[in-house]
Amino acid sequence: MSLSTLFKRGALGLAAAAAIVAAVPAHAQSNVLRVVPHSNLAVLDPIWTTAYMSRNHGYMIYDTLFGTDEKGQIKPQMVDTWTISPDNRLYTFKLRKGLLWHDGTPVTGEDVIASIGRWGKRDAMGSALMQFVSRMDSPAPDTFRIFLGEACGFVLEALGKPGSSVPFMMPKRVADTDPFKQIEDYTGSGPYVFKRDEFKPGDKAVYTKFDKYVPRSEPPSGTTGGKRVFVDRVEWNLALRDAQAQLAALQKGEVDIIEALGFDFYEAAKKDTSIQIPTYSNIGLQYMARFNHLHKPFDNPKVRQAVIAAFAQEPFLRAQVGVKELYKPCYSMFYCNTPYGTTAGSDIQAKGGMRKAQELLKESGYDGTPIVVMKPTDLASIQKLPDVAAQLLRQAGFKVDLQAMDWQTLVGRRAKKDAPDKGGWHMFLTAWTAHDIWSPISNPTMDTRGEKSVWFGWATDDKLPALRDQFMRATDEPTKKKLADAIHTRAFEIGTHAALGEYQQPMAARKNISGFFIHNGNIYWNLKKD
Repeated sequence: MSLSTLFKRGALGLAAAAAIVAAVPAHAQSNVLRVVPHSNLAVLDPIWTTAYMSRNHGYMIYDTLFGTDEKGQIKPQMVDTWTISPDNRLYTFKLRKGLLWHDGTPVTGEDVIASIGRWGKRDAMGSALMQFVSRMDSPAPDTFRIFLGEACGFVLEALGKPGSSVPFMMPKRVADTDPFKQIEDYTGSGPYVFKRDEFKPGDKAVYTKFDKYVPRSEPPSGTTGGKRVFVDRVEWNLALRDAQAQLAALQKGEVDIIEALGFDFYEAAKKDTSIQIPTYSNIGLQYMARFNHLHKPFDNPKVRQAVIAAFAQEPFLRAQVGVKELYKPCYSMFYCNTPYGTTAGSDIQAKGGMRKAQELLKESGYDGTPIVVMKPTDLASIQKLPDVAAQLLRQAGFKVDLQAMDWQTLVGRRAKKDAPDKGGWHMFLTAWTAHDIWSPISNPTMDTRGEKSVWFGWATDDKLPALRDQFMRATDEPTKKKLADAIHTRAFEIGTHAALGEYQQPMAARKNISGFFIHNGNIYWNLKKD
């Protein structure tokens, strides 16, 4: 074979290799962070629902005016500077420079006003704030103002709340969408861009780095500080739902992070030298059971009290979490060891017991209506709770109809006000981060305006709104704490819901992932993949 022939064949081989490399998608050669989130992502509008998957999706692509750091302090995020008038009724905010939407257009005060307005119609704290807002305007493109009809002390706290529903900023054209309809345009200004063309519900969601995002200079803490992106692409594996299969994939290096490690596999993950259990939270979550107050028998407070008396927390925590170091009973609806954490009025649950539950149910006149309890089949962090609830309800004397469905079906169904025998429901069980529930204003279960309530369950009571109204106007902490105790006591009296104890949700990651910080949620900026 001649030298020229060898050269030609070699050249052809190099060309073929180059063609193969060129055919490989660019993202396959880039720095990709592969995450198994805690659930499927079906609802892409984080204002329309309080589901944490939608909130986490929101944090990827949207930004916020303010944030809450790991110590619970409010810090500016999209806002640069702000002033408050001497009478505390006019707030003037100036946006920081360099804020752009993903389509390249600048963020304006008009966008902010529309976003606050839409959020304020769906969120408990937003709805409370809007009761004080007389109007908003934007005197300059980088400025917006909030005029209050009456002074209140939680404007910044509301704008910087870290949990569902987060006041994410959207372009005006998007924020003008009816708040009770889902948006269809996912243009944000956050650190990542949502790849709608690659989104496959039940399979995967993809986010790419927004190169024009300008992070703040401060170090990250909670939902505040610099949102720096060190990877080109984040892929959420929505199909891998089995907890054992998730851990196996992590051990093999097929995924980088398990957002919610199955409790049954916590000890095994701790022993694996290729895996880390990052400390990303300094405060945990609370389980709860929520009643549908619109329909019998839970339109009767004595029936709700019977359930609360029956729902001792230890059986739920032992069955669902199991690892003693990760859970503890707590009879505070505002979460223990937080600013308004209290057990006032909680004796009916803390000291009630099954005999008390049976007595209350008999007194209530319960007619044997089967209780429709919705059970998610694909959300490992809560899927055992409904089984425990069904067992305790039956012991108390209830008939139970335990209906299994995936979490996103449950999320859609819980928004329905239909009768339980016509596609509605009586009870579902869920979890909230402490930041979502530790204030009488932000805690959505405390909104008792019936069908006007912002959260599913639609509790009705006249006294709670009046107490919350006083709390909103209070300016000194002793008065706020006294009112928080009164609100808490009333919530137990009418049975808004049942708190089922506190827990820490462990995350697992490969050892080559760094940059974890305290943030009390599921956030994927500042992470590096070595």
